[in-house]
Amino acid sequence: MKKLDYLTALENFISDLQKYPDTLNSDITPALEGICSVLNIIKIEMYAYDNEAAEHLNIYKYFCFYGRRHKVHENDVCLNKRFTTGDENIAVYRIWSSDDYSWDRTEEHRIDVLLDILTFSHAKSRLIGIAHHLTFFDTELDMFNLRQFMKCIKILYKAERVDEYTAVYFNLKRFSLVNQQIGREKGTMVMKKFISLIADQLDDEYENVCRIGGDNFITLIKQEKLPTILRLLNGTGIVYDEAKGERILLSATAGVYVIPDMDSFILPTDIMDRVSMAFHLAKGSSKQDVVYFDDALLARTKRNNEITACFPRALEDREFLVYYQPKVDIDQRRVVGAEALCRWLHNGRLVPPIDFIPVLEQGRDICKLDFYMLDSVCRDIRRWLDSGQNVVRVSVNLSRRHLSDMDLLQHITEIIDRHSVPHEYIEIELTETTTDVEFKDLKRIISGLQELGLSTAVDDFGTGYSSLNLLKEIPWDVVKLDKSLLPDHKTENYMQKTIMFKYIVAMTQEIGLECISEGVETIEQVNLLSSNGCNLAQGFYFDRPLPVAEFETRINDSFIYNK
Repeated sequence: MKKLDYLTALENFISDLQKYPDTLNSDITPALEGICSVLNIIKIEMYAYDNEAAEHLNIYKYFCFYGRRHKVHENDVCLNKRFTTGDENIAVYRIWSSDDYSWDRTEEHRIDVLLDILTFSHAKSRLIGIAHHLTFFDTELDMFNLRQFMKCIKILYKAERVDEYTAVYFNLKRFSLVNQQIGREKGTMVMKKFISLIADQLDDEYENVCRIGGDNFITLIKQEKLPTILRLLNGTGIVYDEAKGERILLSATAGVYVIPDMDSFILPTDIMDRVSMAFHLAKGSSKQDVVYFDDALLARTKRNNEITACFPRALEDREFLVYYQPKVDIDQRRVVGAEALCRWLHNGRLVPPIDFIPVLEQGRDICKLDFYMLDSVCRDIRRWLDSGQNVVRVSVNLSRRHLSDMDLLQHITEIIDRHSVPHEYIEIELTETTTDVEFKDLKRIISGLQELGLSTAVDDFGTGYSSLNLLKEIPWDVVKLDKSLLPDHKTENYMQKTIMFKYIVAMTQEIGLECISEGVETIEQVNLLSSNGCNLAQGFYFDRPLPVAEFETRINDSFIYNK
């Protein structure tokens, strides 16, 4: 064998090997032809073991890198080489020559060099595979992640085919409750089954369900498949106990973006932004489980961003005003309390709460506004006390966002005590909760407020998922009945609602809670309250929310509403 022939063949082998990014799962025969011919090799095999135990049990993966079709004969010579990696993986190579050819010591050394290069290349391929998996896969559920979604969008965008697809971003509804009900392990199992049902409908290489994190997912689908996918997201029973055949219903909220034709000049990042807008609107809605992106949504998002951007300056300039809606004793027709409601005077226009409160509730800005409102109410009460004005208890709403604040009680008392307002004049309103975690936080906060001598009210009672448990477990002072509980003569179930209303009022009063009904708008409703012993009302029948100066006329001792 000529030395030049070997060096040339080795150089060519190393050069050709660069063409194969994955030498473990590619046919690298062309790269090995020259060097194997020079070294008189007719076949190269490898047996890969995960560890010594697997080698002992003969559990392996088999690879043939050269001479795949060559049948080993009785006279062929085999050379065995064993390699152990740092992580205890084992590779056993078998190298074959034919016609009783035996390699000399120099040739064996050259074969060792060849195997070293192969092993290094395999390790490189494996590292690339691991890096790819970590980059594009969610390791917890062993499925694609958001990077895969964006990768597919970019490929389709370059190919001018992205307009054949629809983006769907969805979240499994109340999945924390699923984990509580059946356990986290089974919860993960049903999540995988649910995603598999969706994945079974997707047969295109770019249609992959990708996990964003937690119970949030995103996918591209061909537009004609959208109705099928939405039916699954609307609610599908998943078996979690095969032996008993027990199932649990999984459903989702979703944002949908039907990608327009390429003439619309959208960018790959626009697709993610727009489907995210639709998703977050669906997530925050109590009425829509599926929201489609459109131009109106884009305009609304732009408006929301403007509100978020100008909020800090508006707060600093005290553009937010306190309006007071009276709470009325319907027997005496006198104001006995009030609810503080926020209005925004911006650029000379009074902005209604529905236009800005939901926007601020998406982040922590709502907490800043709540504290601002409490501070403003305390300023007014202090002024009324100092001037000898009649004073009534005022309720201030706090968002659920506060529930995670471990120092909330301290923040509330700091504001009240800064103005030296007696605690009896402040009532804190909180709405019902929908999760066990929030329920525990709510119980902690309400108990703490009571210890501080502050009145507490459950707002919108009757709209949550565990109203009776809420009364049983949490020491409220006031129950504020949601207007949806008030019977209406125009509805078919008037009698049923009247009976329910009667017993809800009786129950709250029987357990020692003050009961007030909001949304009272007609004399019939006032009479209904009176006949059922609910003597406190709040609503347009008596007054809309009033500016502070006008409200002050209502708390004057001489003011009485007409009967």
